[in-house]
Amino acid sequence: MSVCVLGSINLDIVCRVEELPGPGETVMALDVQRFPGGKGANQAVASARWGAPTAMIGAVGQDEAGEDLLAHLASAGVDTSGIQRLADAPTGMAHINVSAAGENMIVVIGGANRAVSAQQIASHGLGAHRVVLAQLETPIEAIAALLAQAKNVTKILNAAPAVHDAKGLFPLADILVVNQSELAHYAQIANTGESHIDVVTAARSLISRPHQQVIVTLGVRGAMAVNSSDVISVVGHPVDVVDTTGAGDCFCGVLAASLDEDIPLPEALLHANKAAAVSTRRAGAAVQPNLRAEVEALR
Repeated sequence: MSVCVLGSINLDIVCRVEELPGPGETVMALDVQRFPGGKGANQAVASARWGAPTAMIGAVGQDEAGEDLLAHLASAGVDTSGIQRLADAPTGMAHINVSAAGENMIVVIGGANRAVSAQQIASHGLGAHRVVLAQLETPIEAIAALLAQAKNVTKILNAAPAVHDAKGLFPLADILVVNQSELAHYAQIANTGESHIDVVTAARSLISRPHQQVIVTLGVRGAMAVNSSDVISVVGHPVDVVDTTGAGDCFCGVLAASLDEDIPLPEALLHANKAAAVSTRRAGAAVQPNLRAEVEALR
């Protein structure tokens, strides 16, 4: 039993501001902090801290940030043997502005993440894993290799950030995970609105084969899993929000870890949704070591 995460590894530079800047606007930061991040790393840490044996495939530079991020992953219990250290590329970085309301704006510099290759996937060996999970901050070719080469496993694709070319990956995944804006992008509609029916209709437009699930995260409204005939919904959990950065990553990591435990999808969805809510109560994208205890305490 184990989870394998293919994805990005970044150093996050987080600036707190009263309000997010608009186009051409300059605002003063309240403070600035450095956190471990990257969608892939965040999801791997969430999976490991939920309790699943978790390995990661990715790349960092031969720089201080890369060394620190590898140490962070290892301290969370993630197997880092599948992560390359590259001499000719810097470790990835994200510049994140977070408002007093907890909303964010993010600019990502790919760096070493862009060098992850299909050859690296082939050399890893995927036979030991029961769940594989990928996002879209590494090259499409590497993600396609992971999803194609993983056999007899549950394959989850978090189709974020929204990338038009990623639709070609959808038939390879058993479960797609998107938020509402990503869903609107892939369904080619202006927005999904607040209507339950509109979200379900848009989600079903992404289904490309029988038994495929599309999970839509809805923020404070919860989440739903949609297939061609059924819908599973879970409600949101109100918490005192500090920072929404990484909430979707926490959701995906806990979802993968729960499915690795053979937990049925409705219960796995509930765990993931609660974990995402808990993750917003602190600054930074990486989840805390006591994640599972905090989720179990959430009413």
